[in-house]
Amino acid sequence: MTDADAATTWDLLVVGGGTAGLTGAQSAALLGARVLLVERDRTGGECLWSGCVPSKALLAAASAAADARRAHRLGVRAEVEVDFPVVMAHVRAAVTAIQPVDAPQALEAAGVRTVRGTVTFTGPATATVDGREVRFAQALLATGSRPAPLDLPGADGVAALTADDVWDLAELPGRLAVLGGGTTGTELAQGFARLGAHVTVVEAGAHLLPAEDADAAAVVTAALRADGVDVRTGVRATSVRPGEDGAGALVLDDGAQVPFDRLLLAGPRRPLVDGLGLVEAGVRRVDGRLVLDGLRTTNPRVWAAGDVTGEDLYTHTAGVRGSDAAINAVLGLPRRPGAVVPRVTFTDPELAAVGEPTGTLANGTPRAGTARTGRRLLELRHDHVDRAVAEGRSEGFTRLVVDRRNRVRGATVVGPRAGEVLAELTAAVLDGTTTSALVARTHPYPTYGDGPWNAAIADYRGRLGTPAVRAVTRTVVAARRWVRSRKA
Repeated sequence: MTDADAATTWDLLVVGGGTAGLTGAQSAALLGARVLLVERDRTGGECLWSGCVPSKALLAAASAAADARRAHRLGVRAEVEVDFPVVMAHVRAAVTAIQPVDAPQALEAAGVRTVRGTVTFTGPATATVDGREVRFAQALLATGSRPAPLDLPGADGVAALTADDVWDLAELPGRLAVLGGGTTGTELAQGFARLGAHVTVVEAGAHLLPAEDADAAAVVTAALRADGVDVRTGVRATSVRPGEDGAGALVLDDGAQVPFDRLLLAGPRRPLVDGLGLVEAGVRRVDGRLVLDGLRTTNPRVWAAGDVTGEDLYTHTAGVRGSDAAINAVLGLPRRPGAVVPRVTFTDPELAAVGEPTGTLANGTPRAGTARTGRRLLELRHDHVDRAVAEGRSEGFTRLVVDRRNRVRGATVVGPRAGEVLAELTAAVLDGTTTSALVARTHPYPTYGDGPWNAAIADYRGRLGTPAVRAVTRTVVAARRWVRSRKA
């Protein structure tokens, strides 16, 4: 940091160069603000270096292997050989290709002063960067998160992997135990299994992806098992029995043991706030939350976005809220973050959801506590989606929650390309789009997007078939027939 940096009162000090910090800093600079971004390691954050980018690169290789193995269903036969070091080289190449977008040079070109160092707050409007004082009008905390440590007897004797460092593997583990069956755990479990590892995933909840529609999670679970993953749900790890060279066994509360060559922790993450000087900055948690209304902390000068808030741990949320917080801070706006957050688990098939939950009872009505009174649930199995049938991938489904005015309030899609399909449904939830309006939009055929469209068409036709509507339409048709007869 230069003497000029220390002499400047910055309009916005951004602490952390991950997704939230990057978008926040660039948004503020675009408005003409003087922005200082400080990152103590490397810009790009978890998404670039250990999350979205490397994981999707690994899953691409895993998908290629799986597609080749099952191509015989379509009359195509292929031999599959996985070269794990080359797979990991592809992963690193993907990161390298994307990294320049998040590099300090790109930030400087966008008008963001970028410094490598460690920030410690010394007061409500002051901080130090590696010991040198800086002054700011507003600040944005975007320091991210780290994996929670494994707090089990015997865990100290095992060098467990996390989603942050699994990308350093040089060899494919023969036996991989994955502790945690959420989004990260299911994606990596399936990916490593498809690359040839024997994978066991342990999830304490009743099913994998416990935050999602249980029926959709069941489709994903069946796919993982078909890929050879040993899925253990409803059980907890009680201890670790260390072995040699990083190997060992997980001891479960049902008495079973899961032997492994490597253990991968895919559980919760903790906000990175140690050493920031939040007390000195006047920032404290209220009811466990770092941010209050909007994205502001208890210090009105200090804002927070991204994983550090401990709320939605999604890259797209971090990006949007980082930008929102920076714009609010610089312009003095009171805008609150949007409540509609789409999410995708990039297994095969993908599971994508947005808005109100779609869990159901056996009779198809929304489960108590998962949807509001007056909601209806629409479902279309993907054996009625022609693209899915043509590709032999009809095991999924689409579910929509609609209100009394037939507006889409929530959705779950499980199937290939579910993440892309969800884009239209996210817009529908945000805009209050009705199923009639969805029907009126011409969709290209055949695509996986036919799922929501066909569900809307079925709902529209069902409403046209009610006695009251049929009485009206029959009267209109009869009247027009009478008019034609008079003209004849």
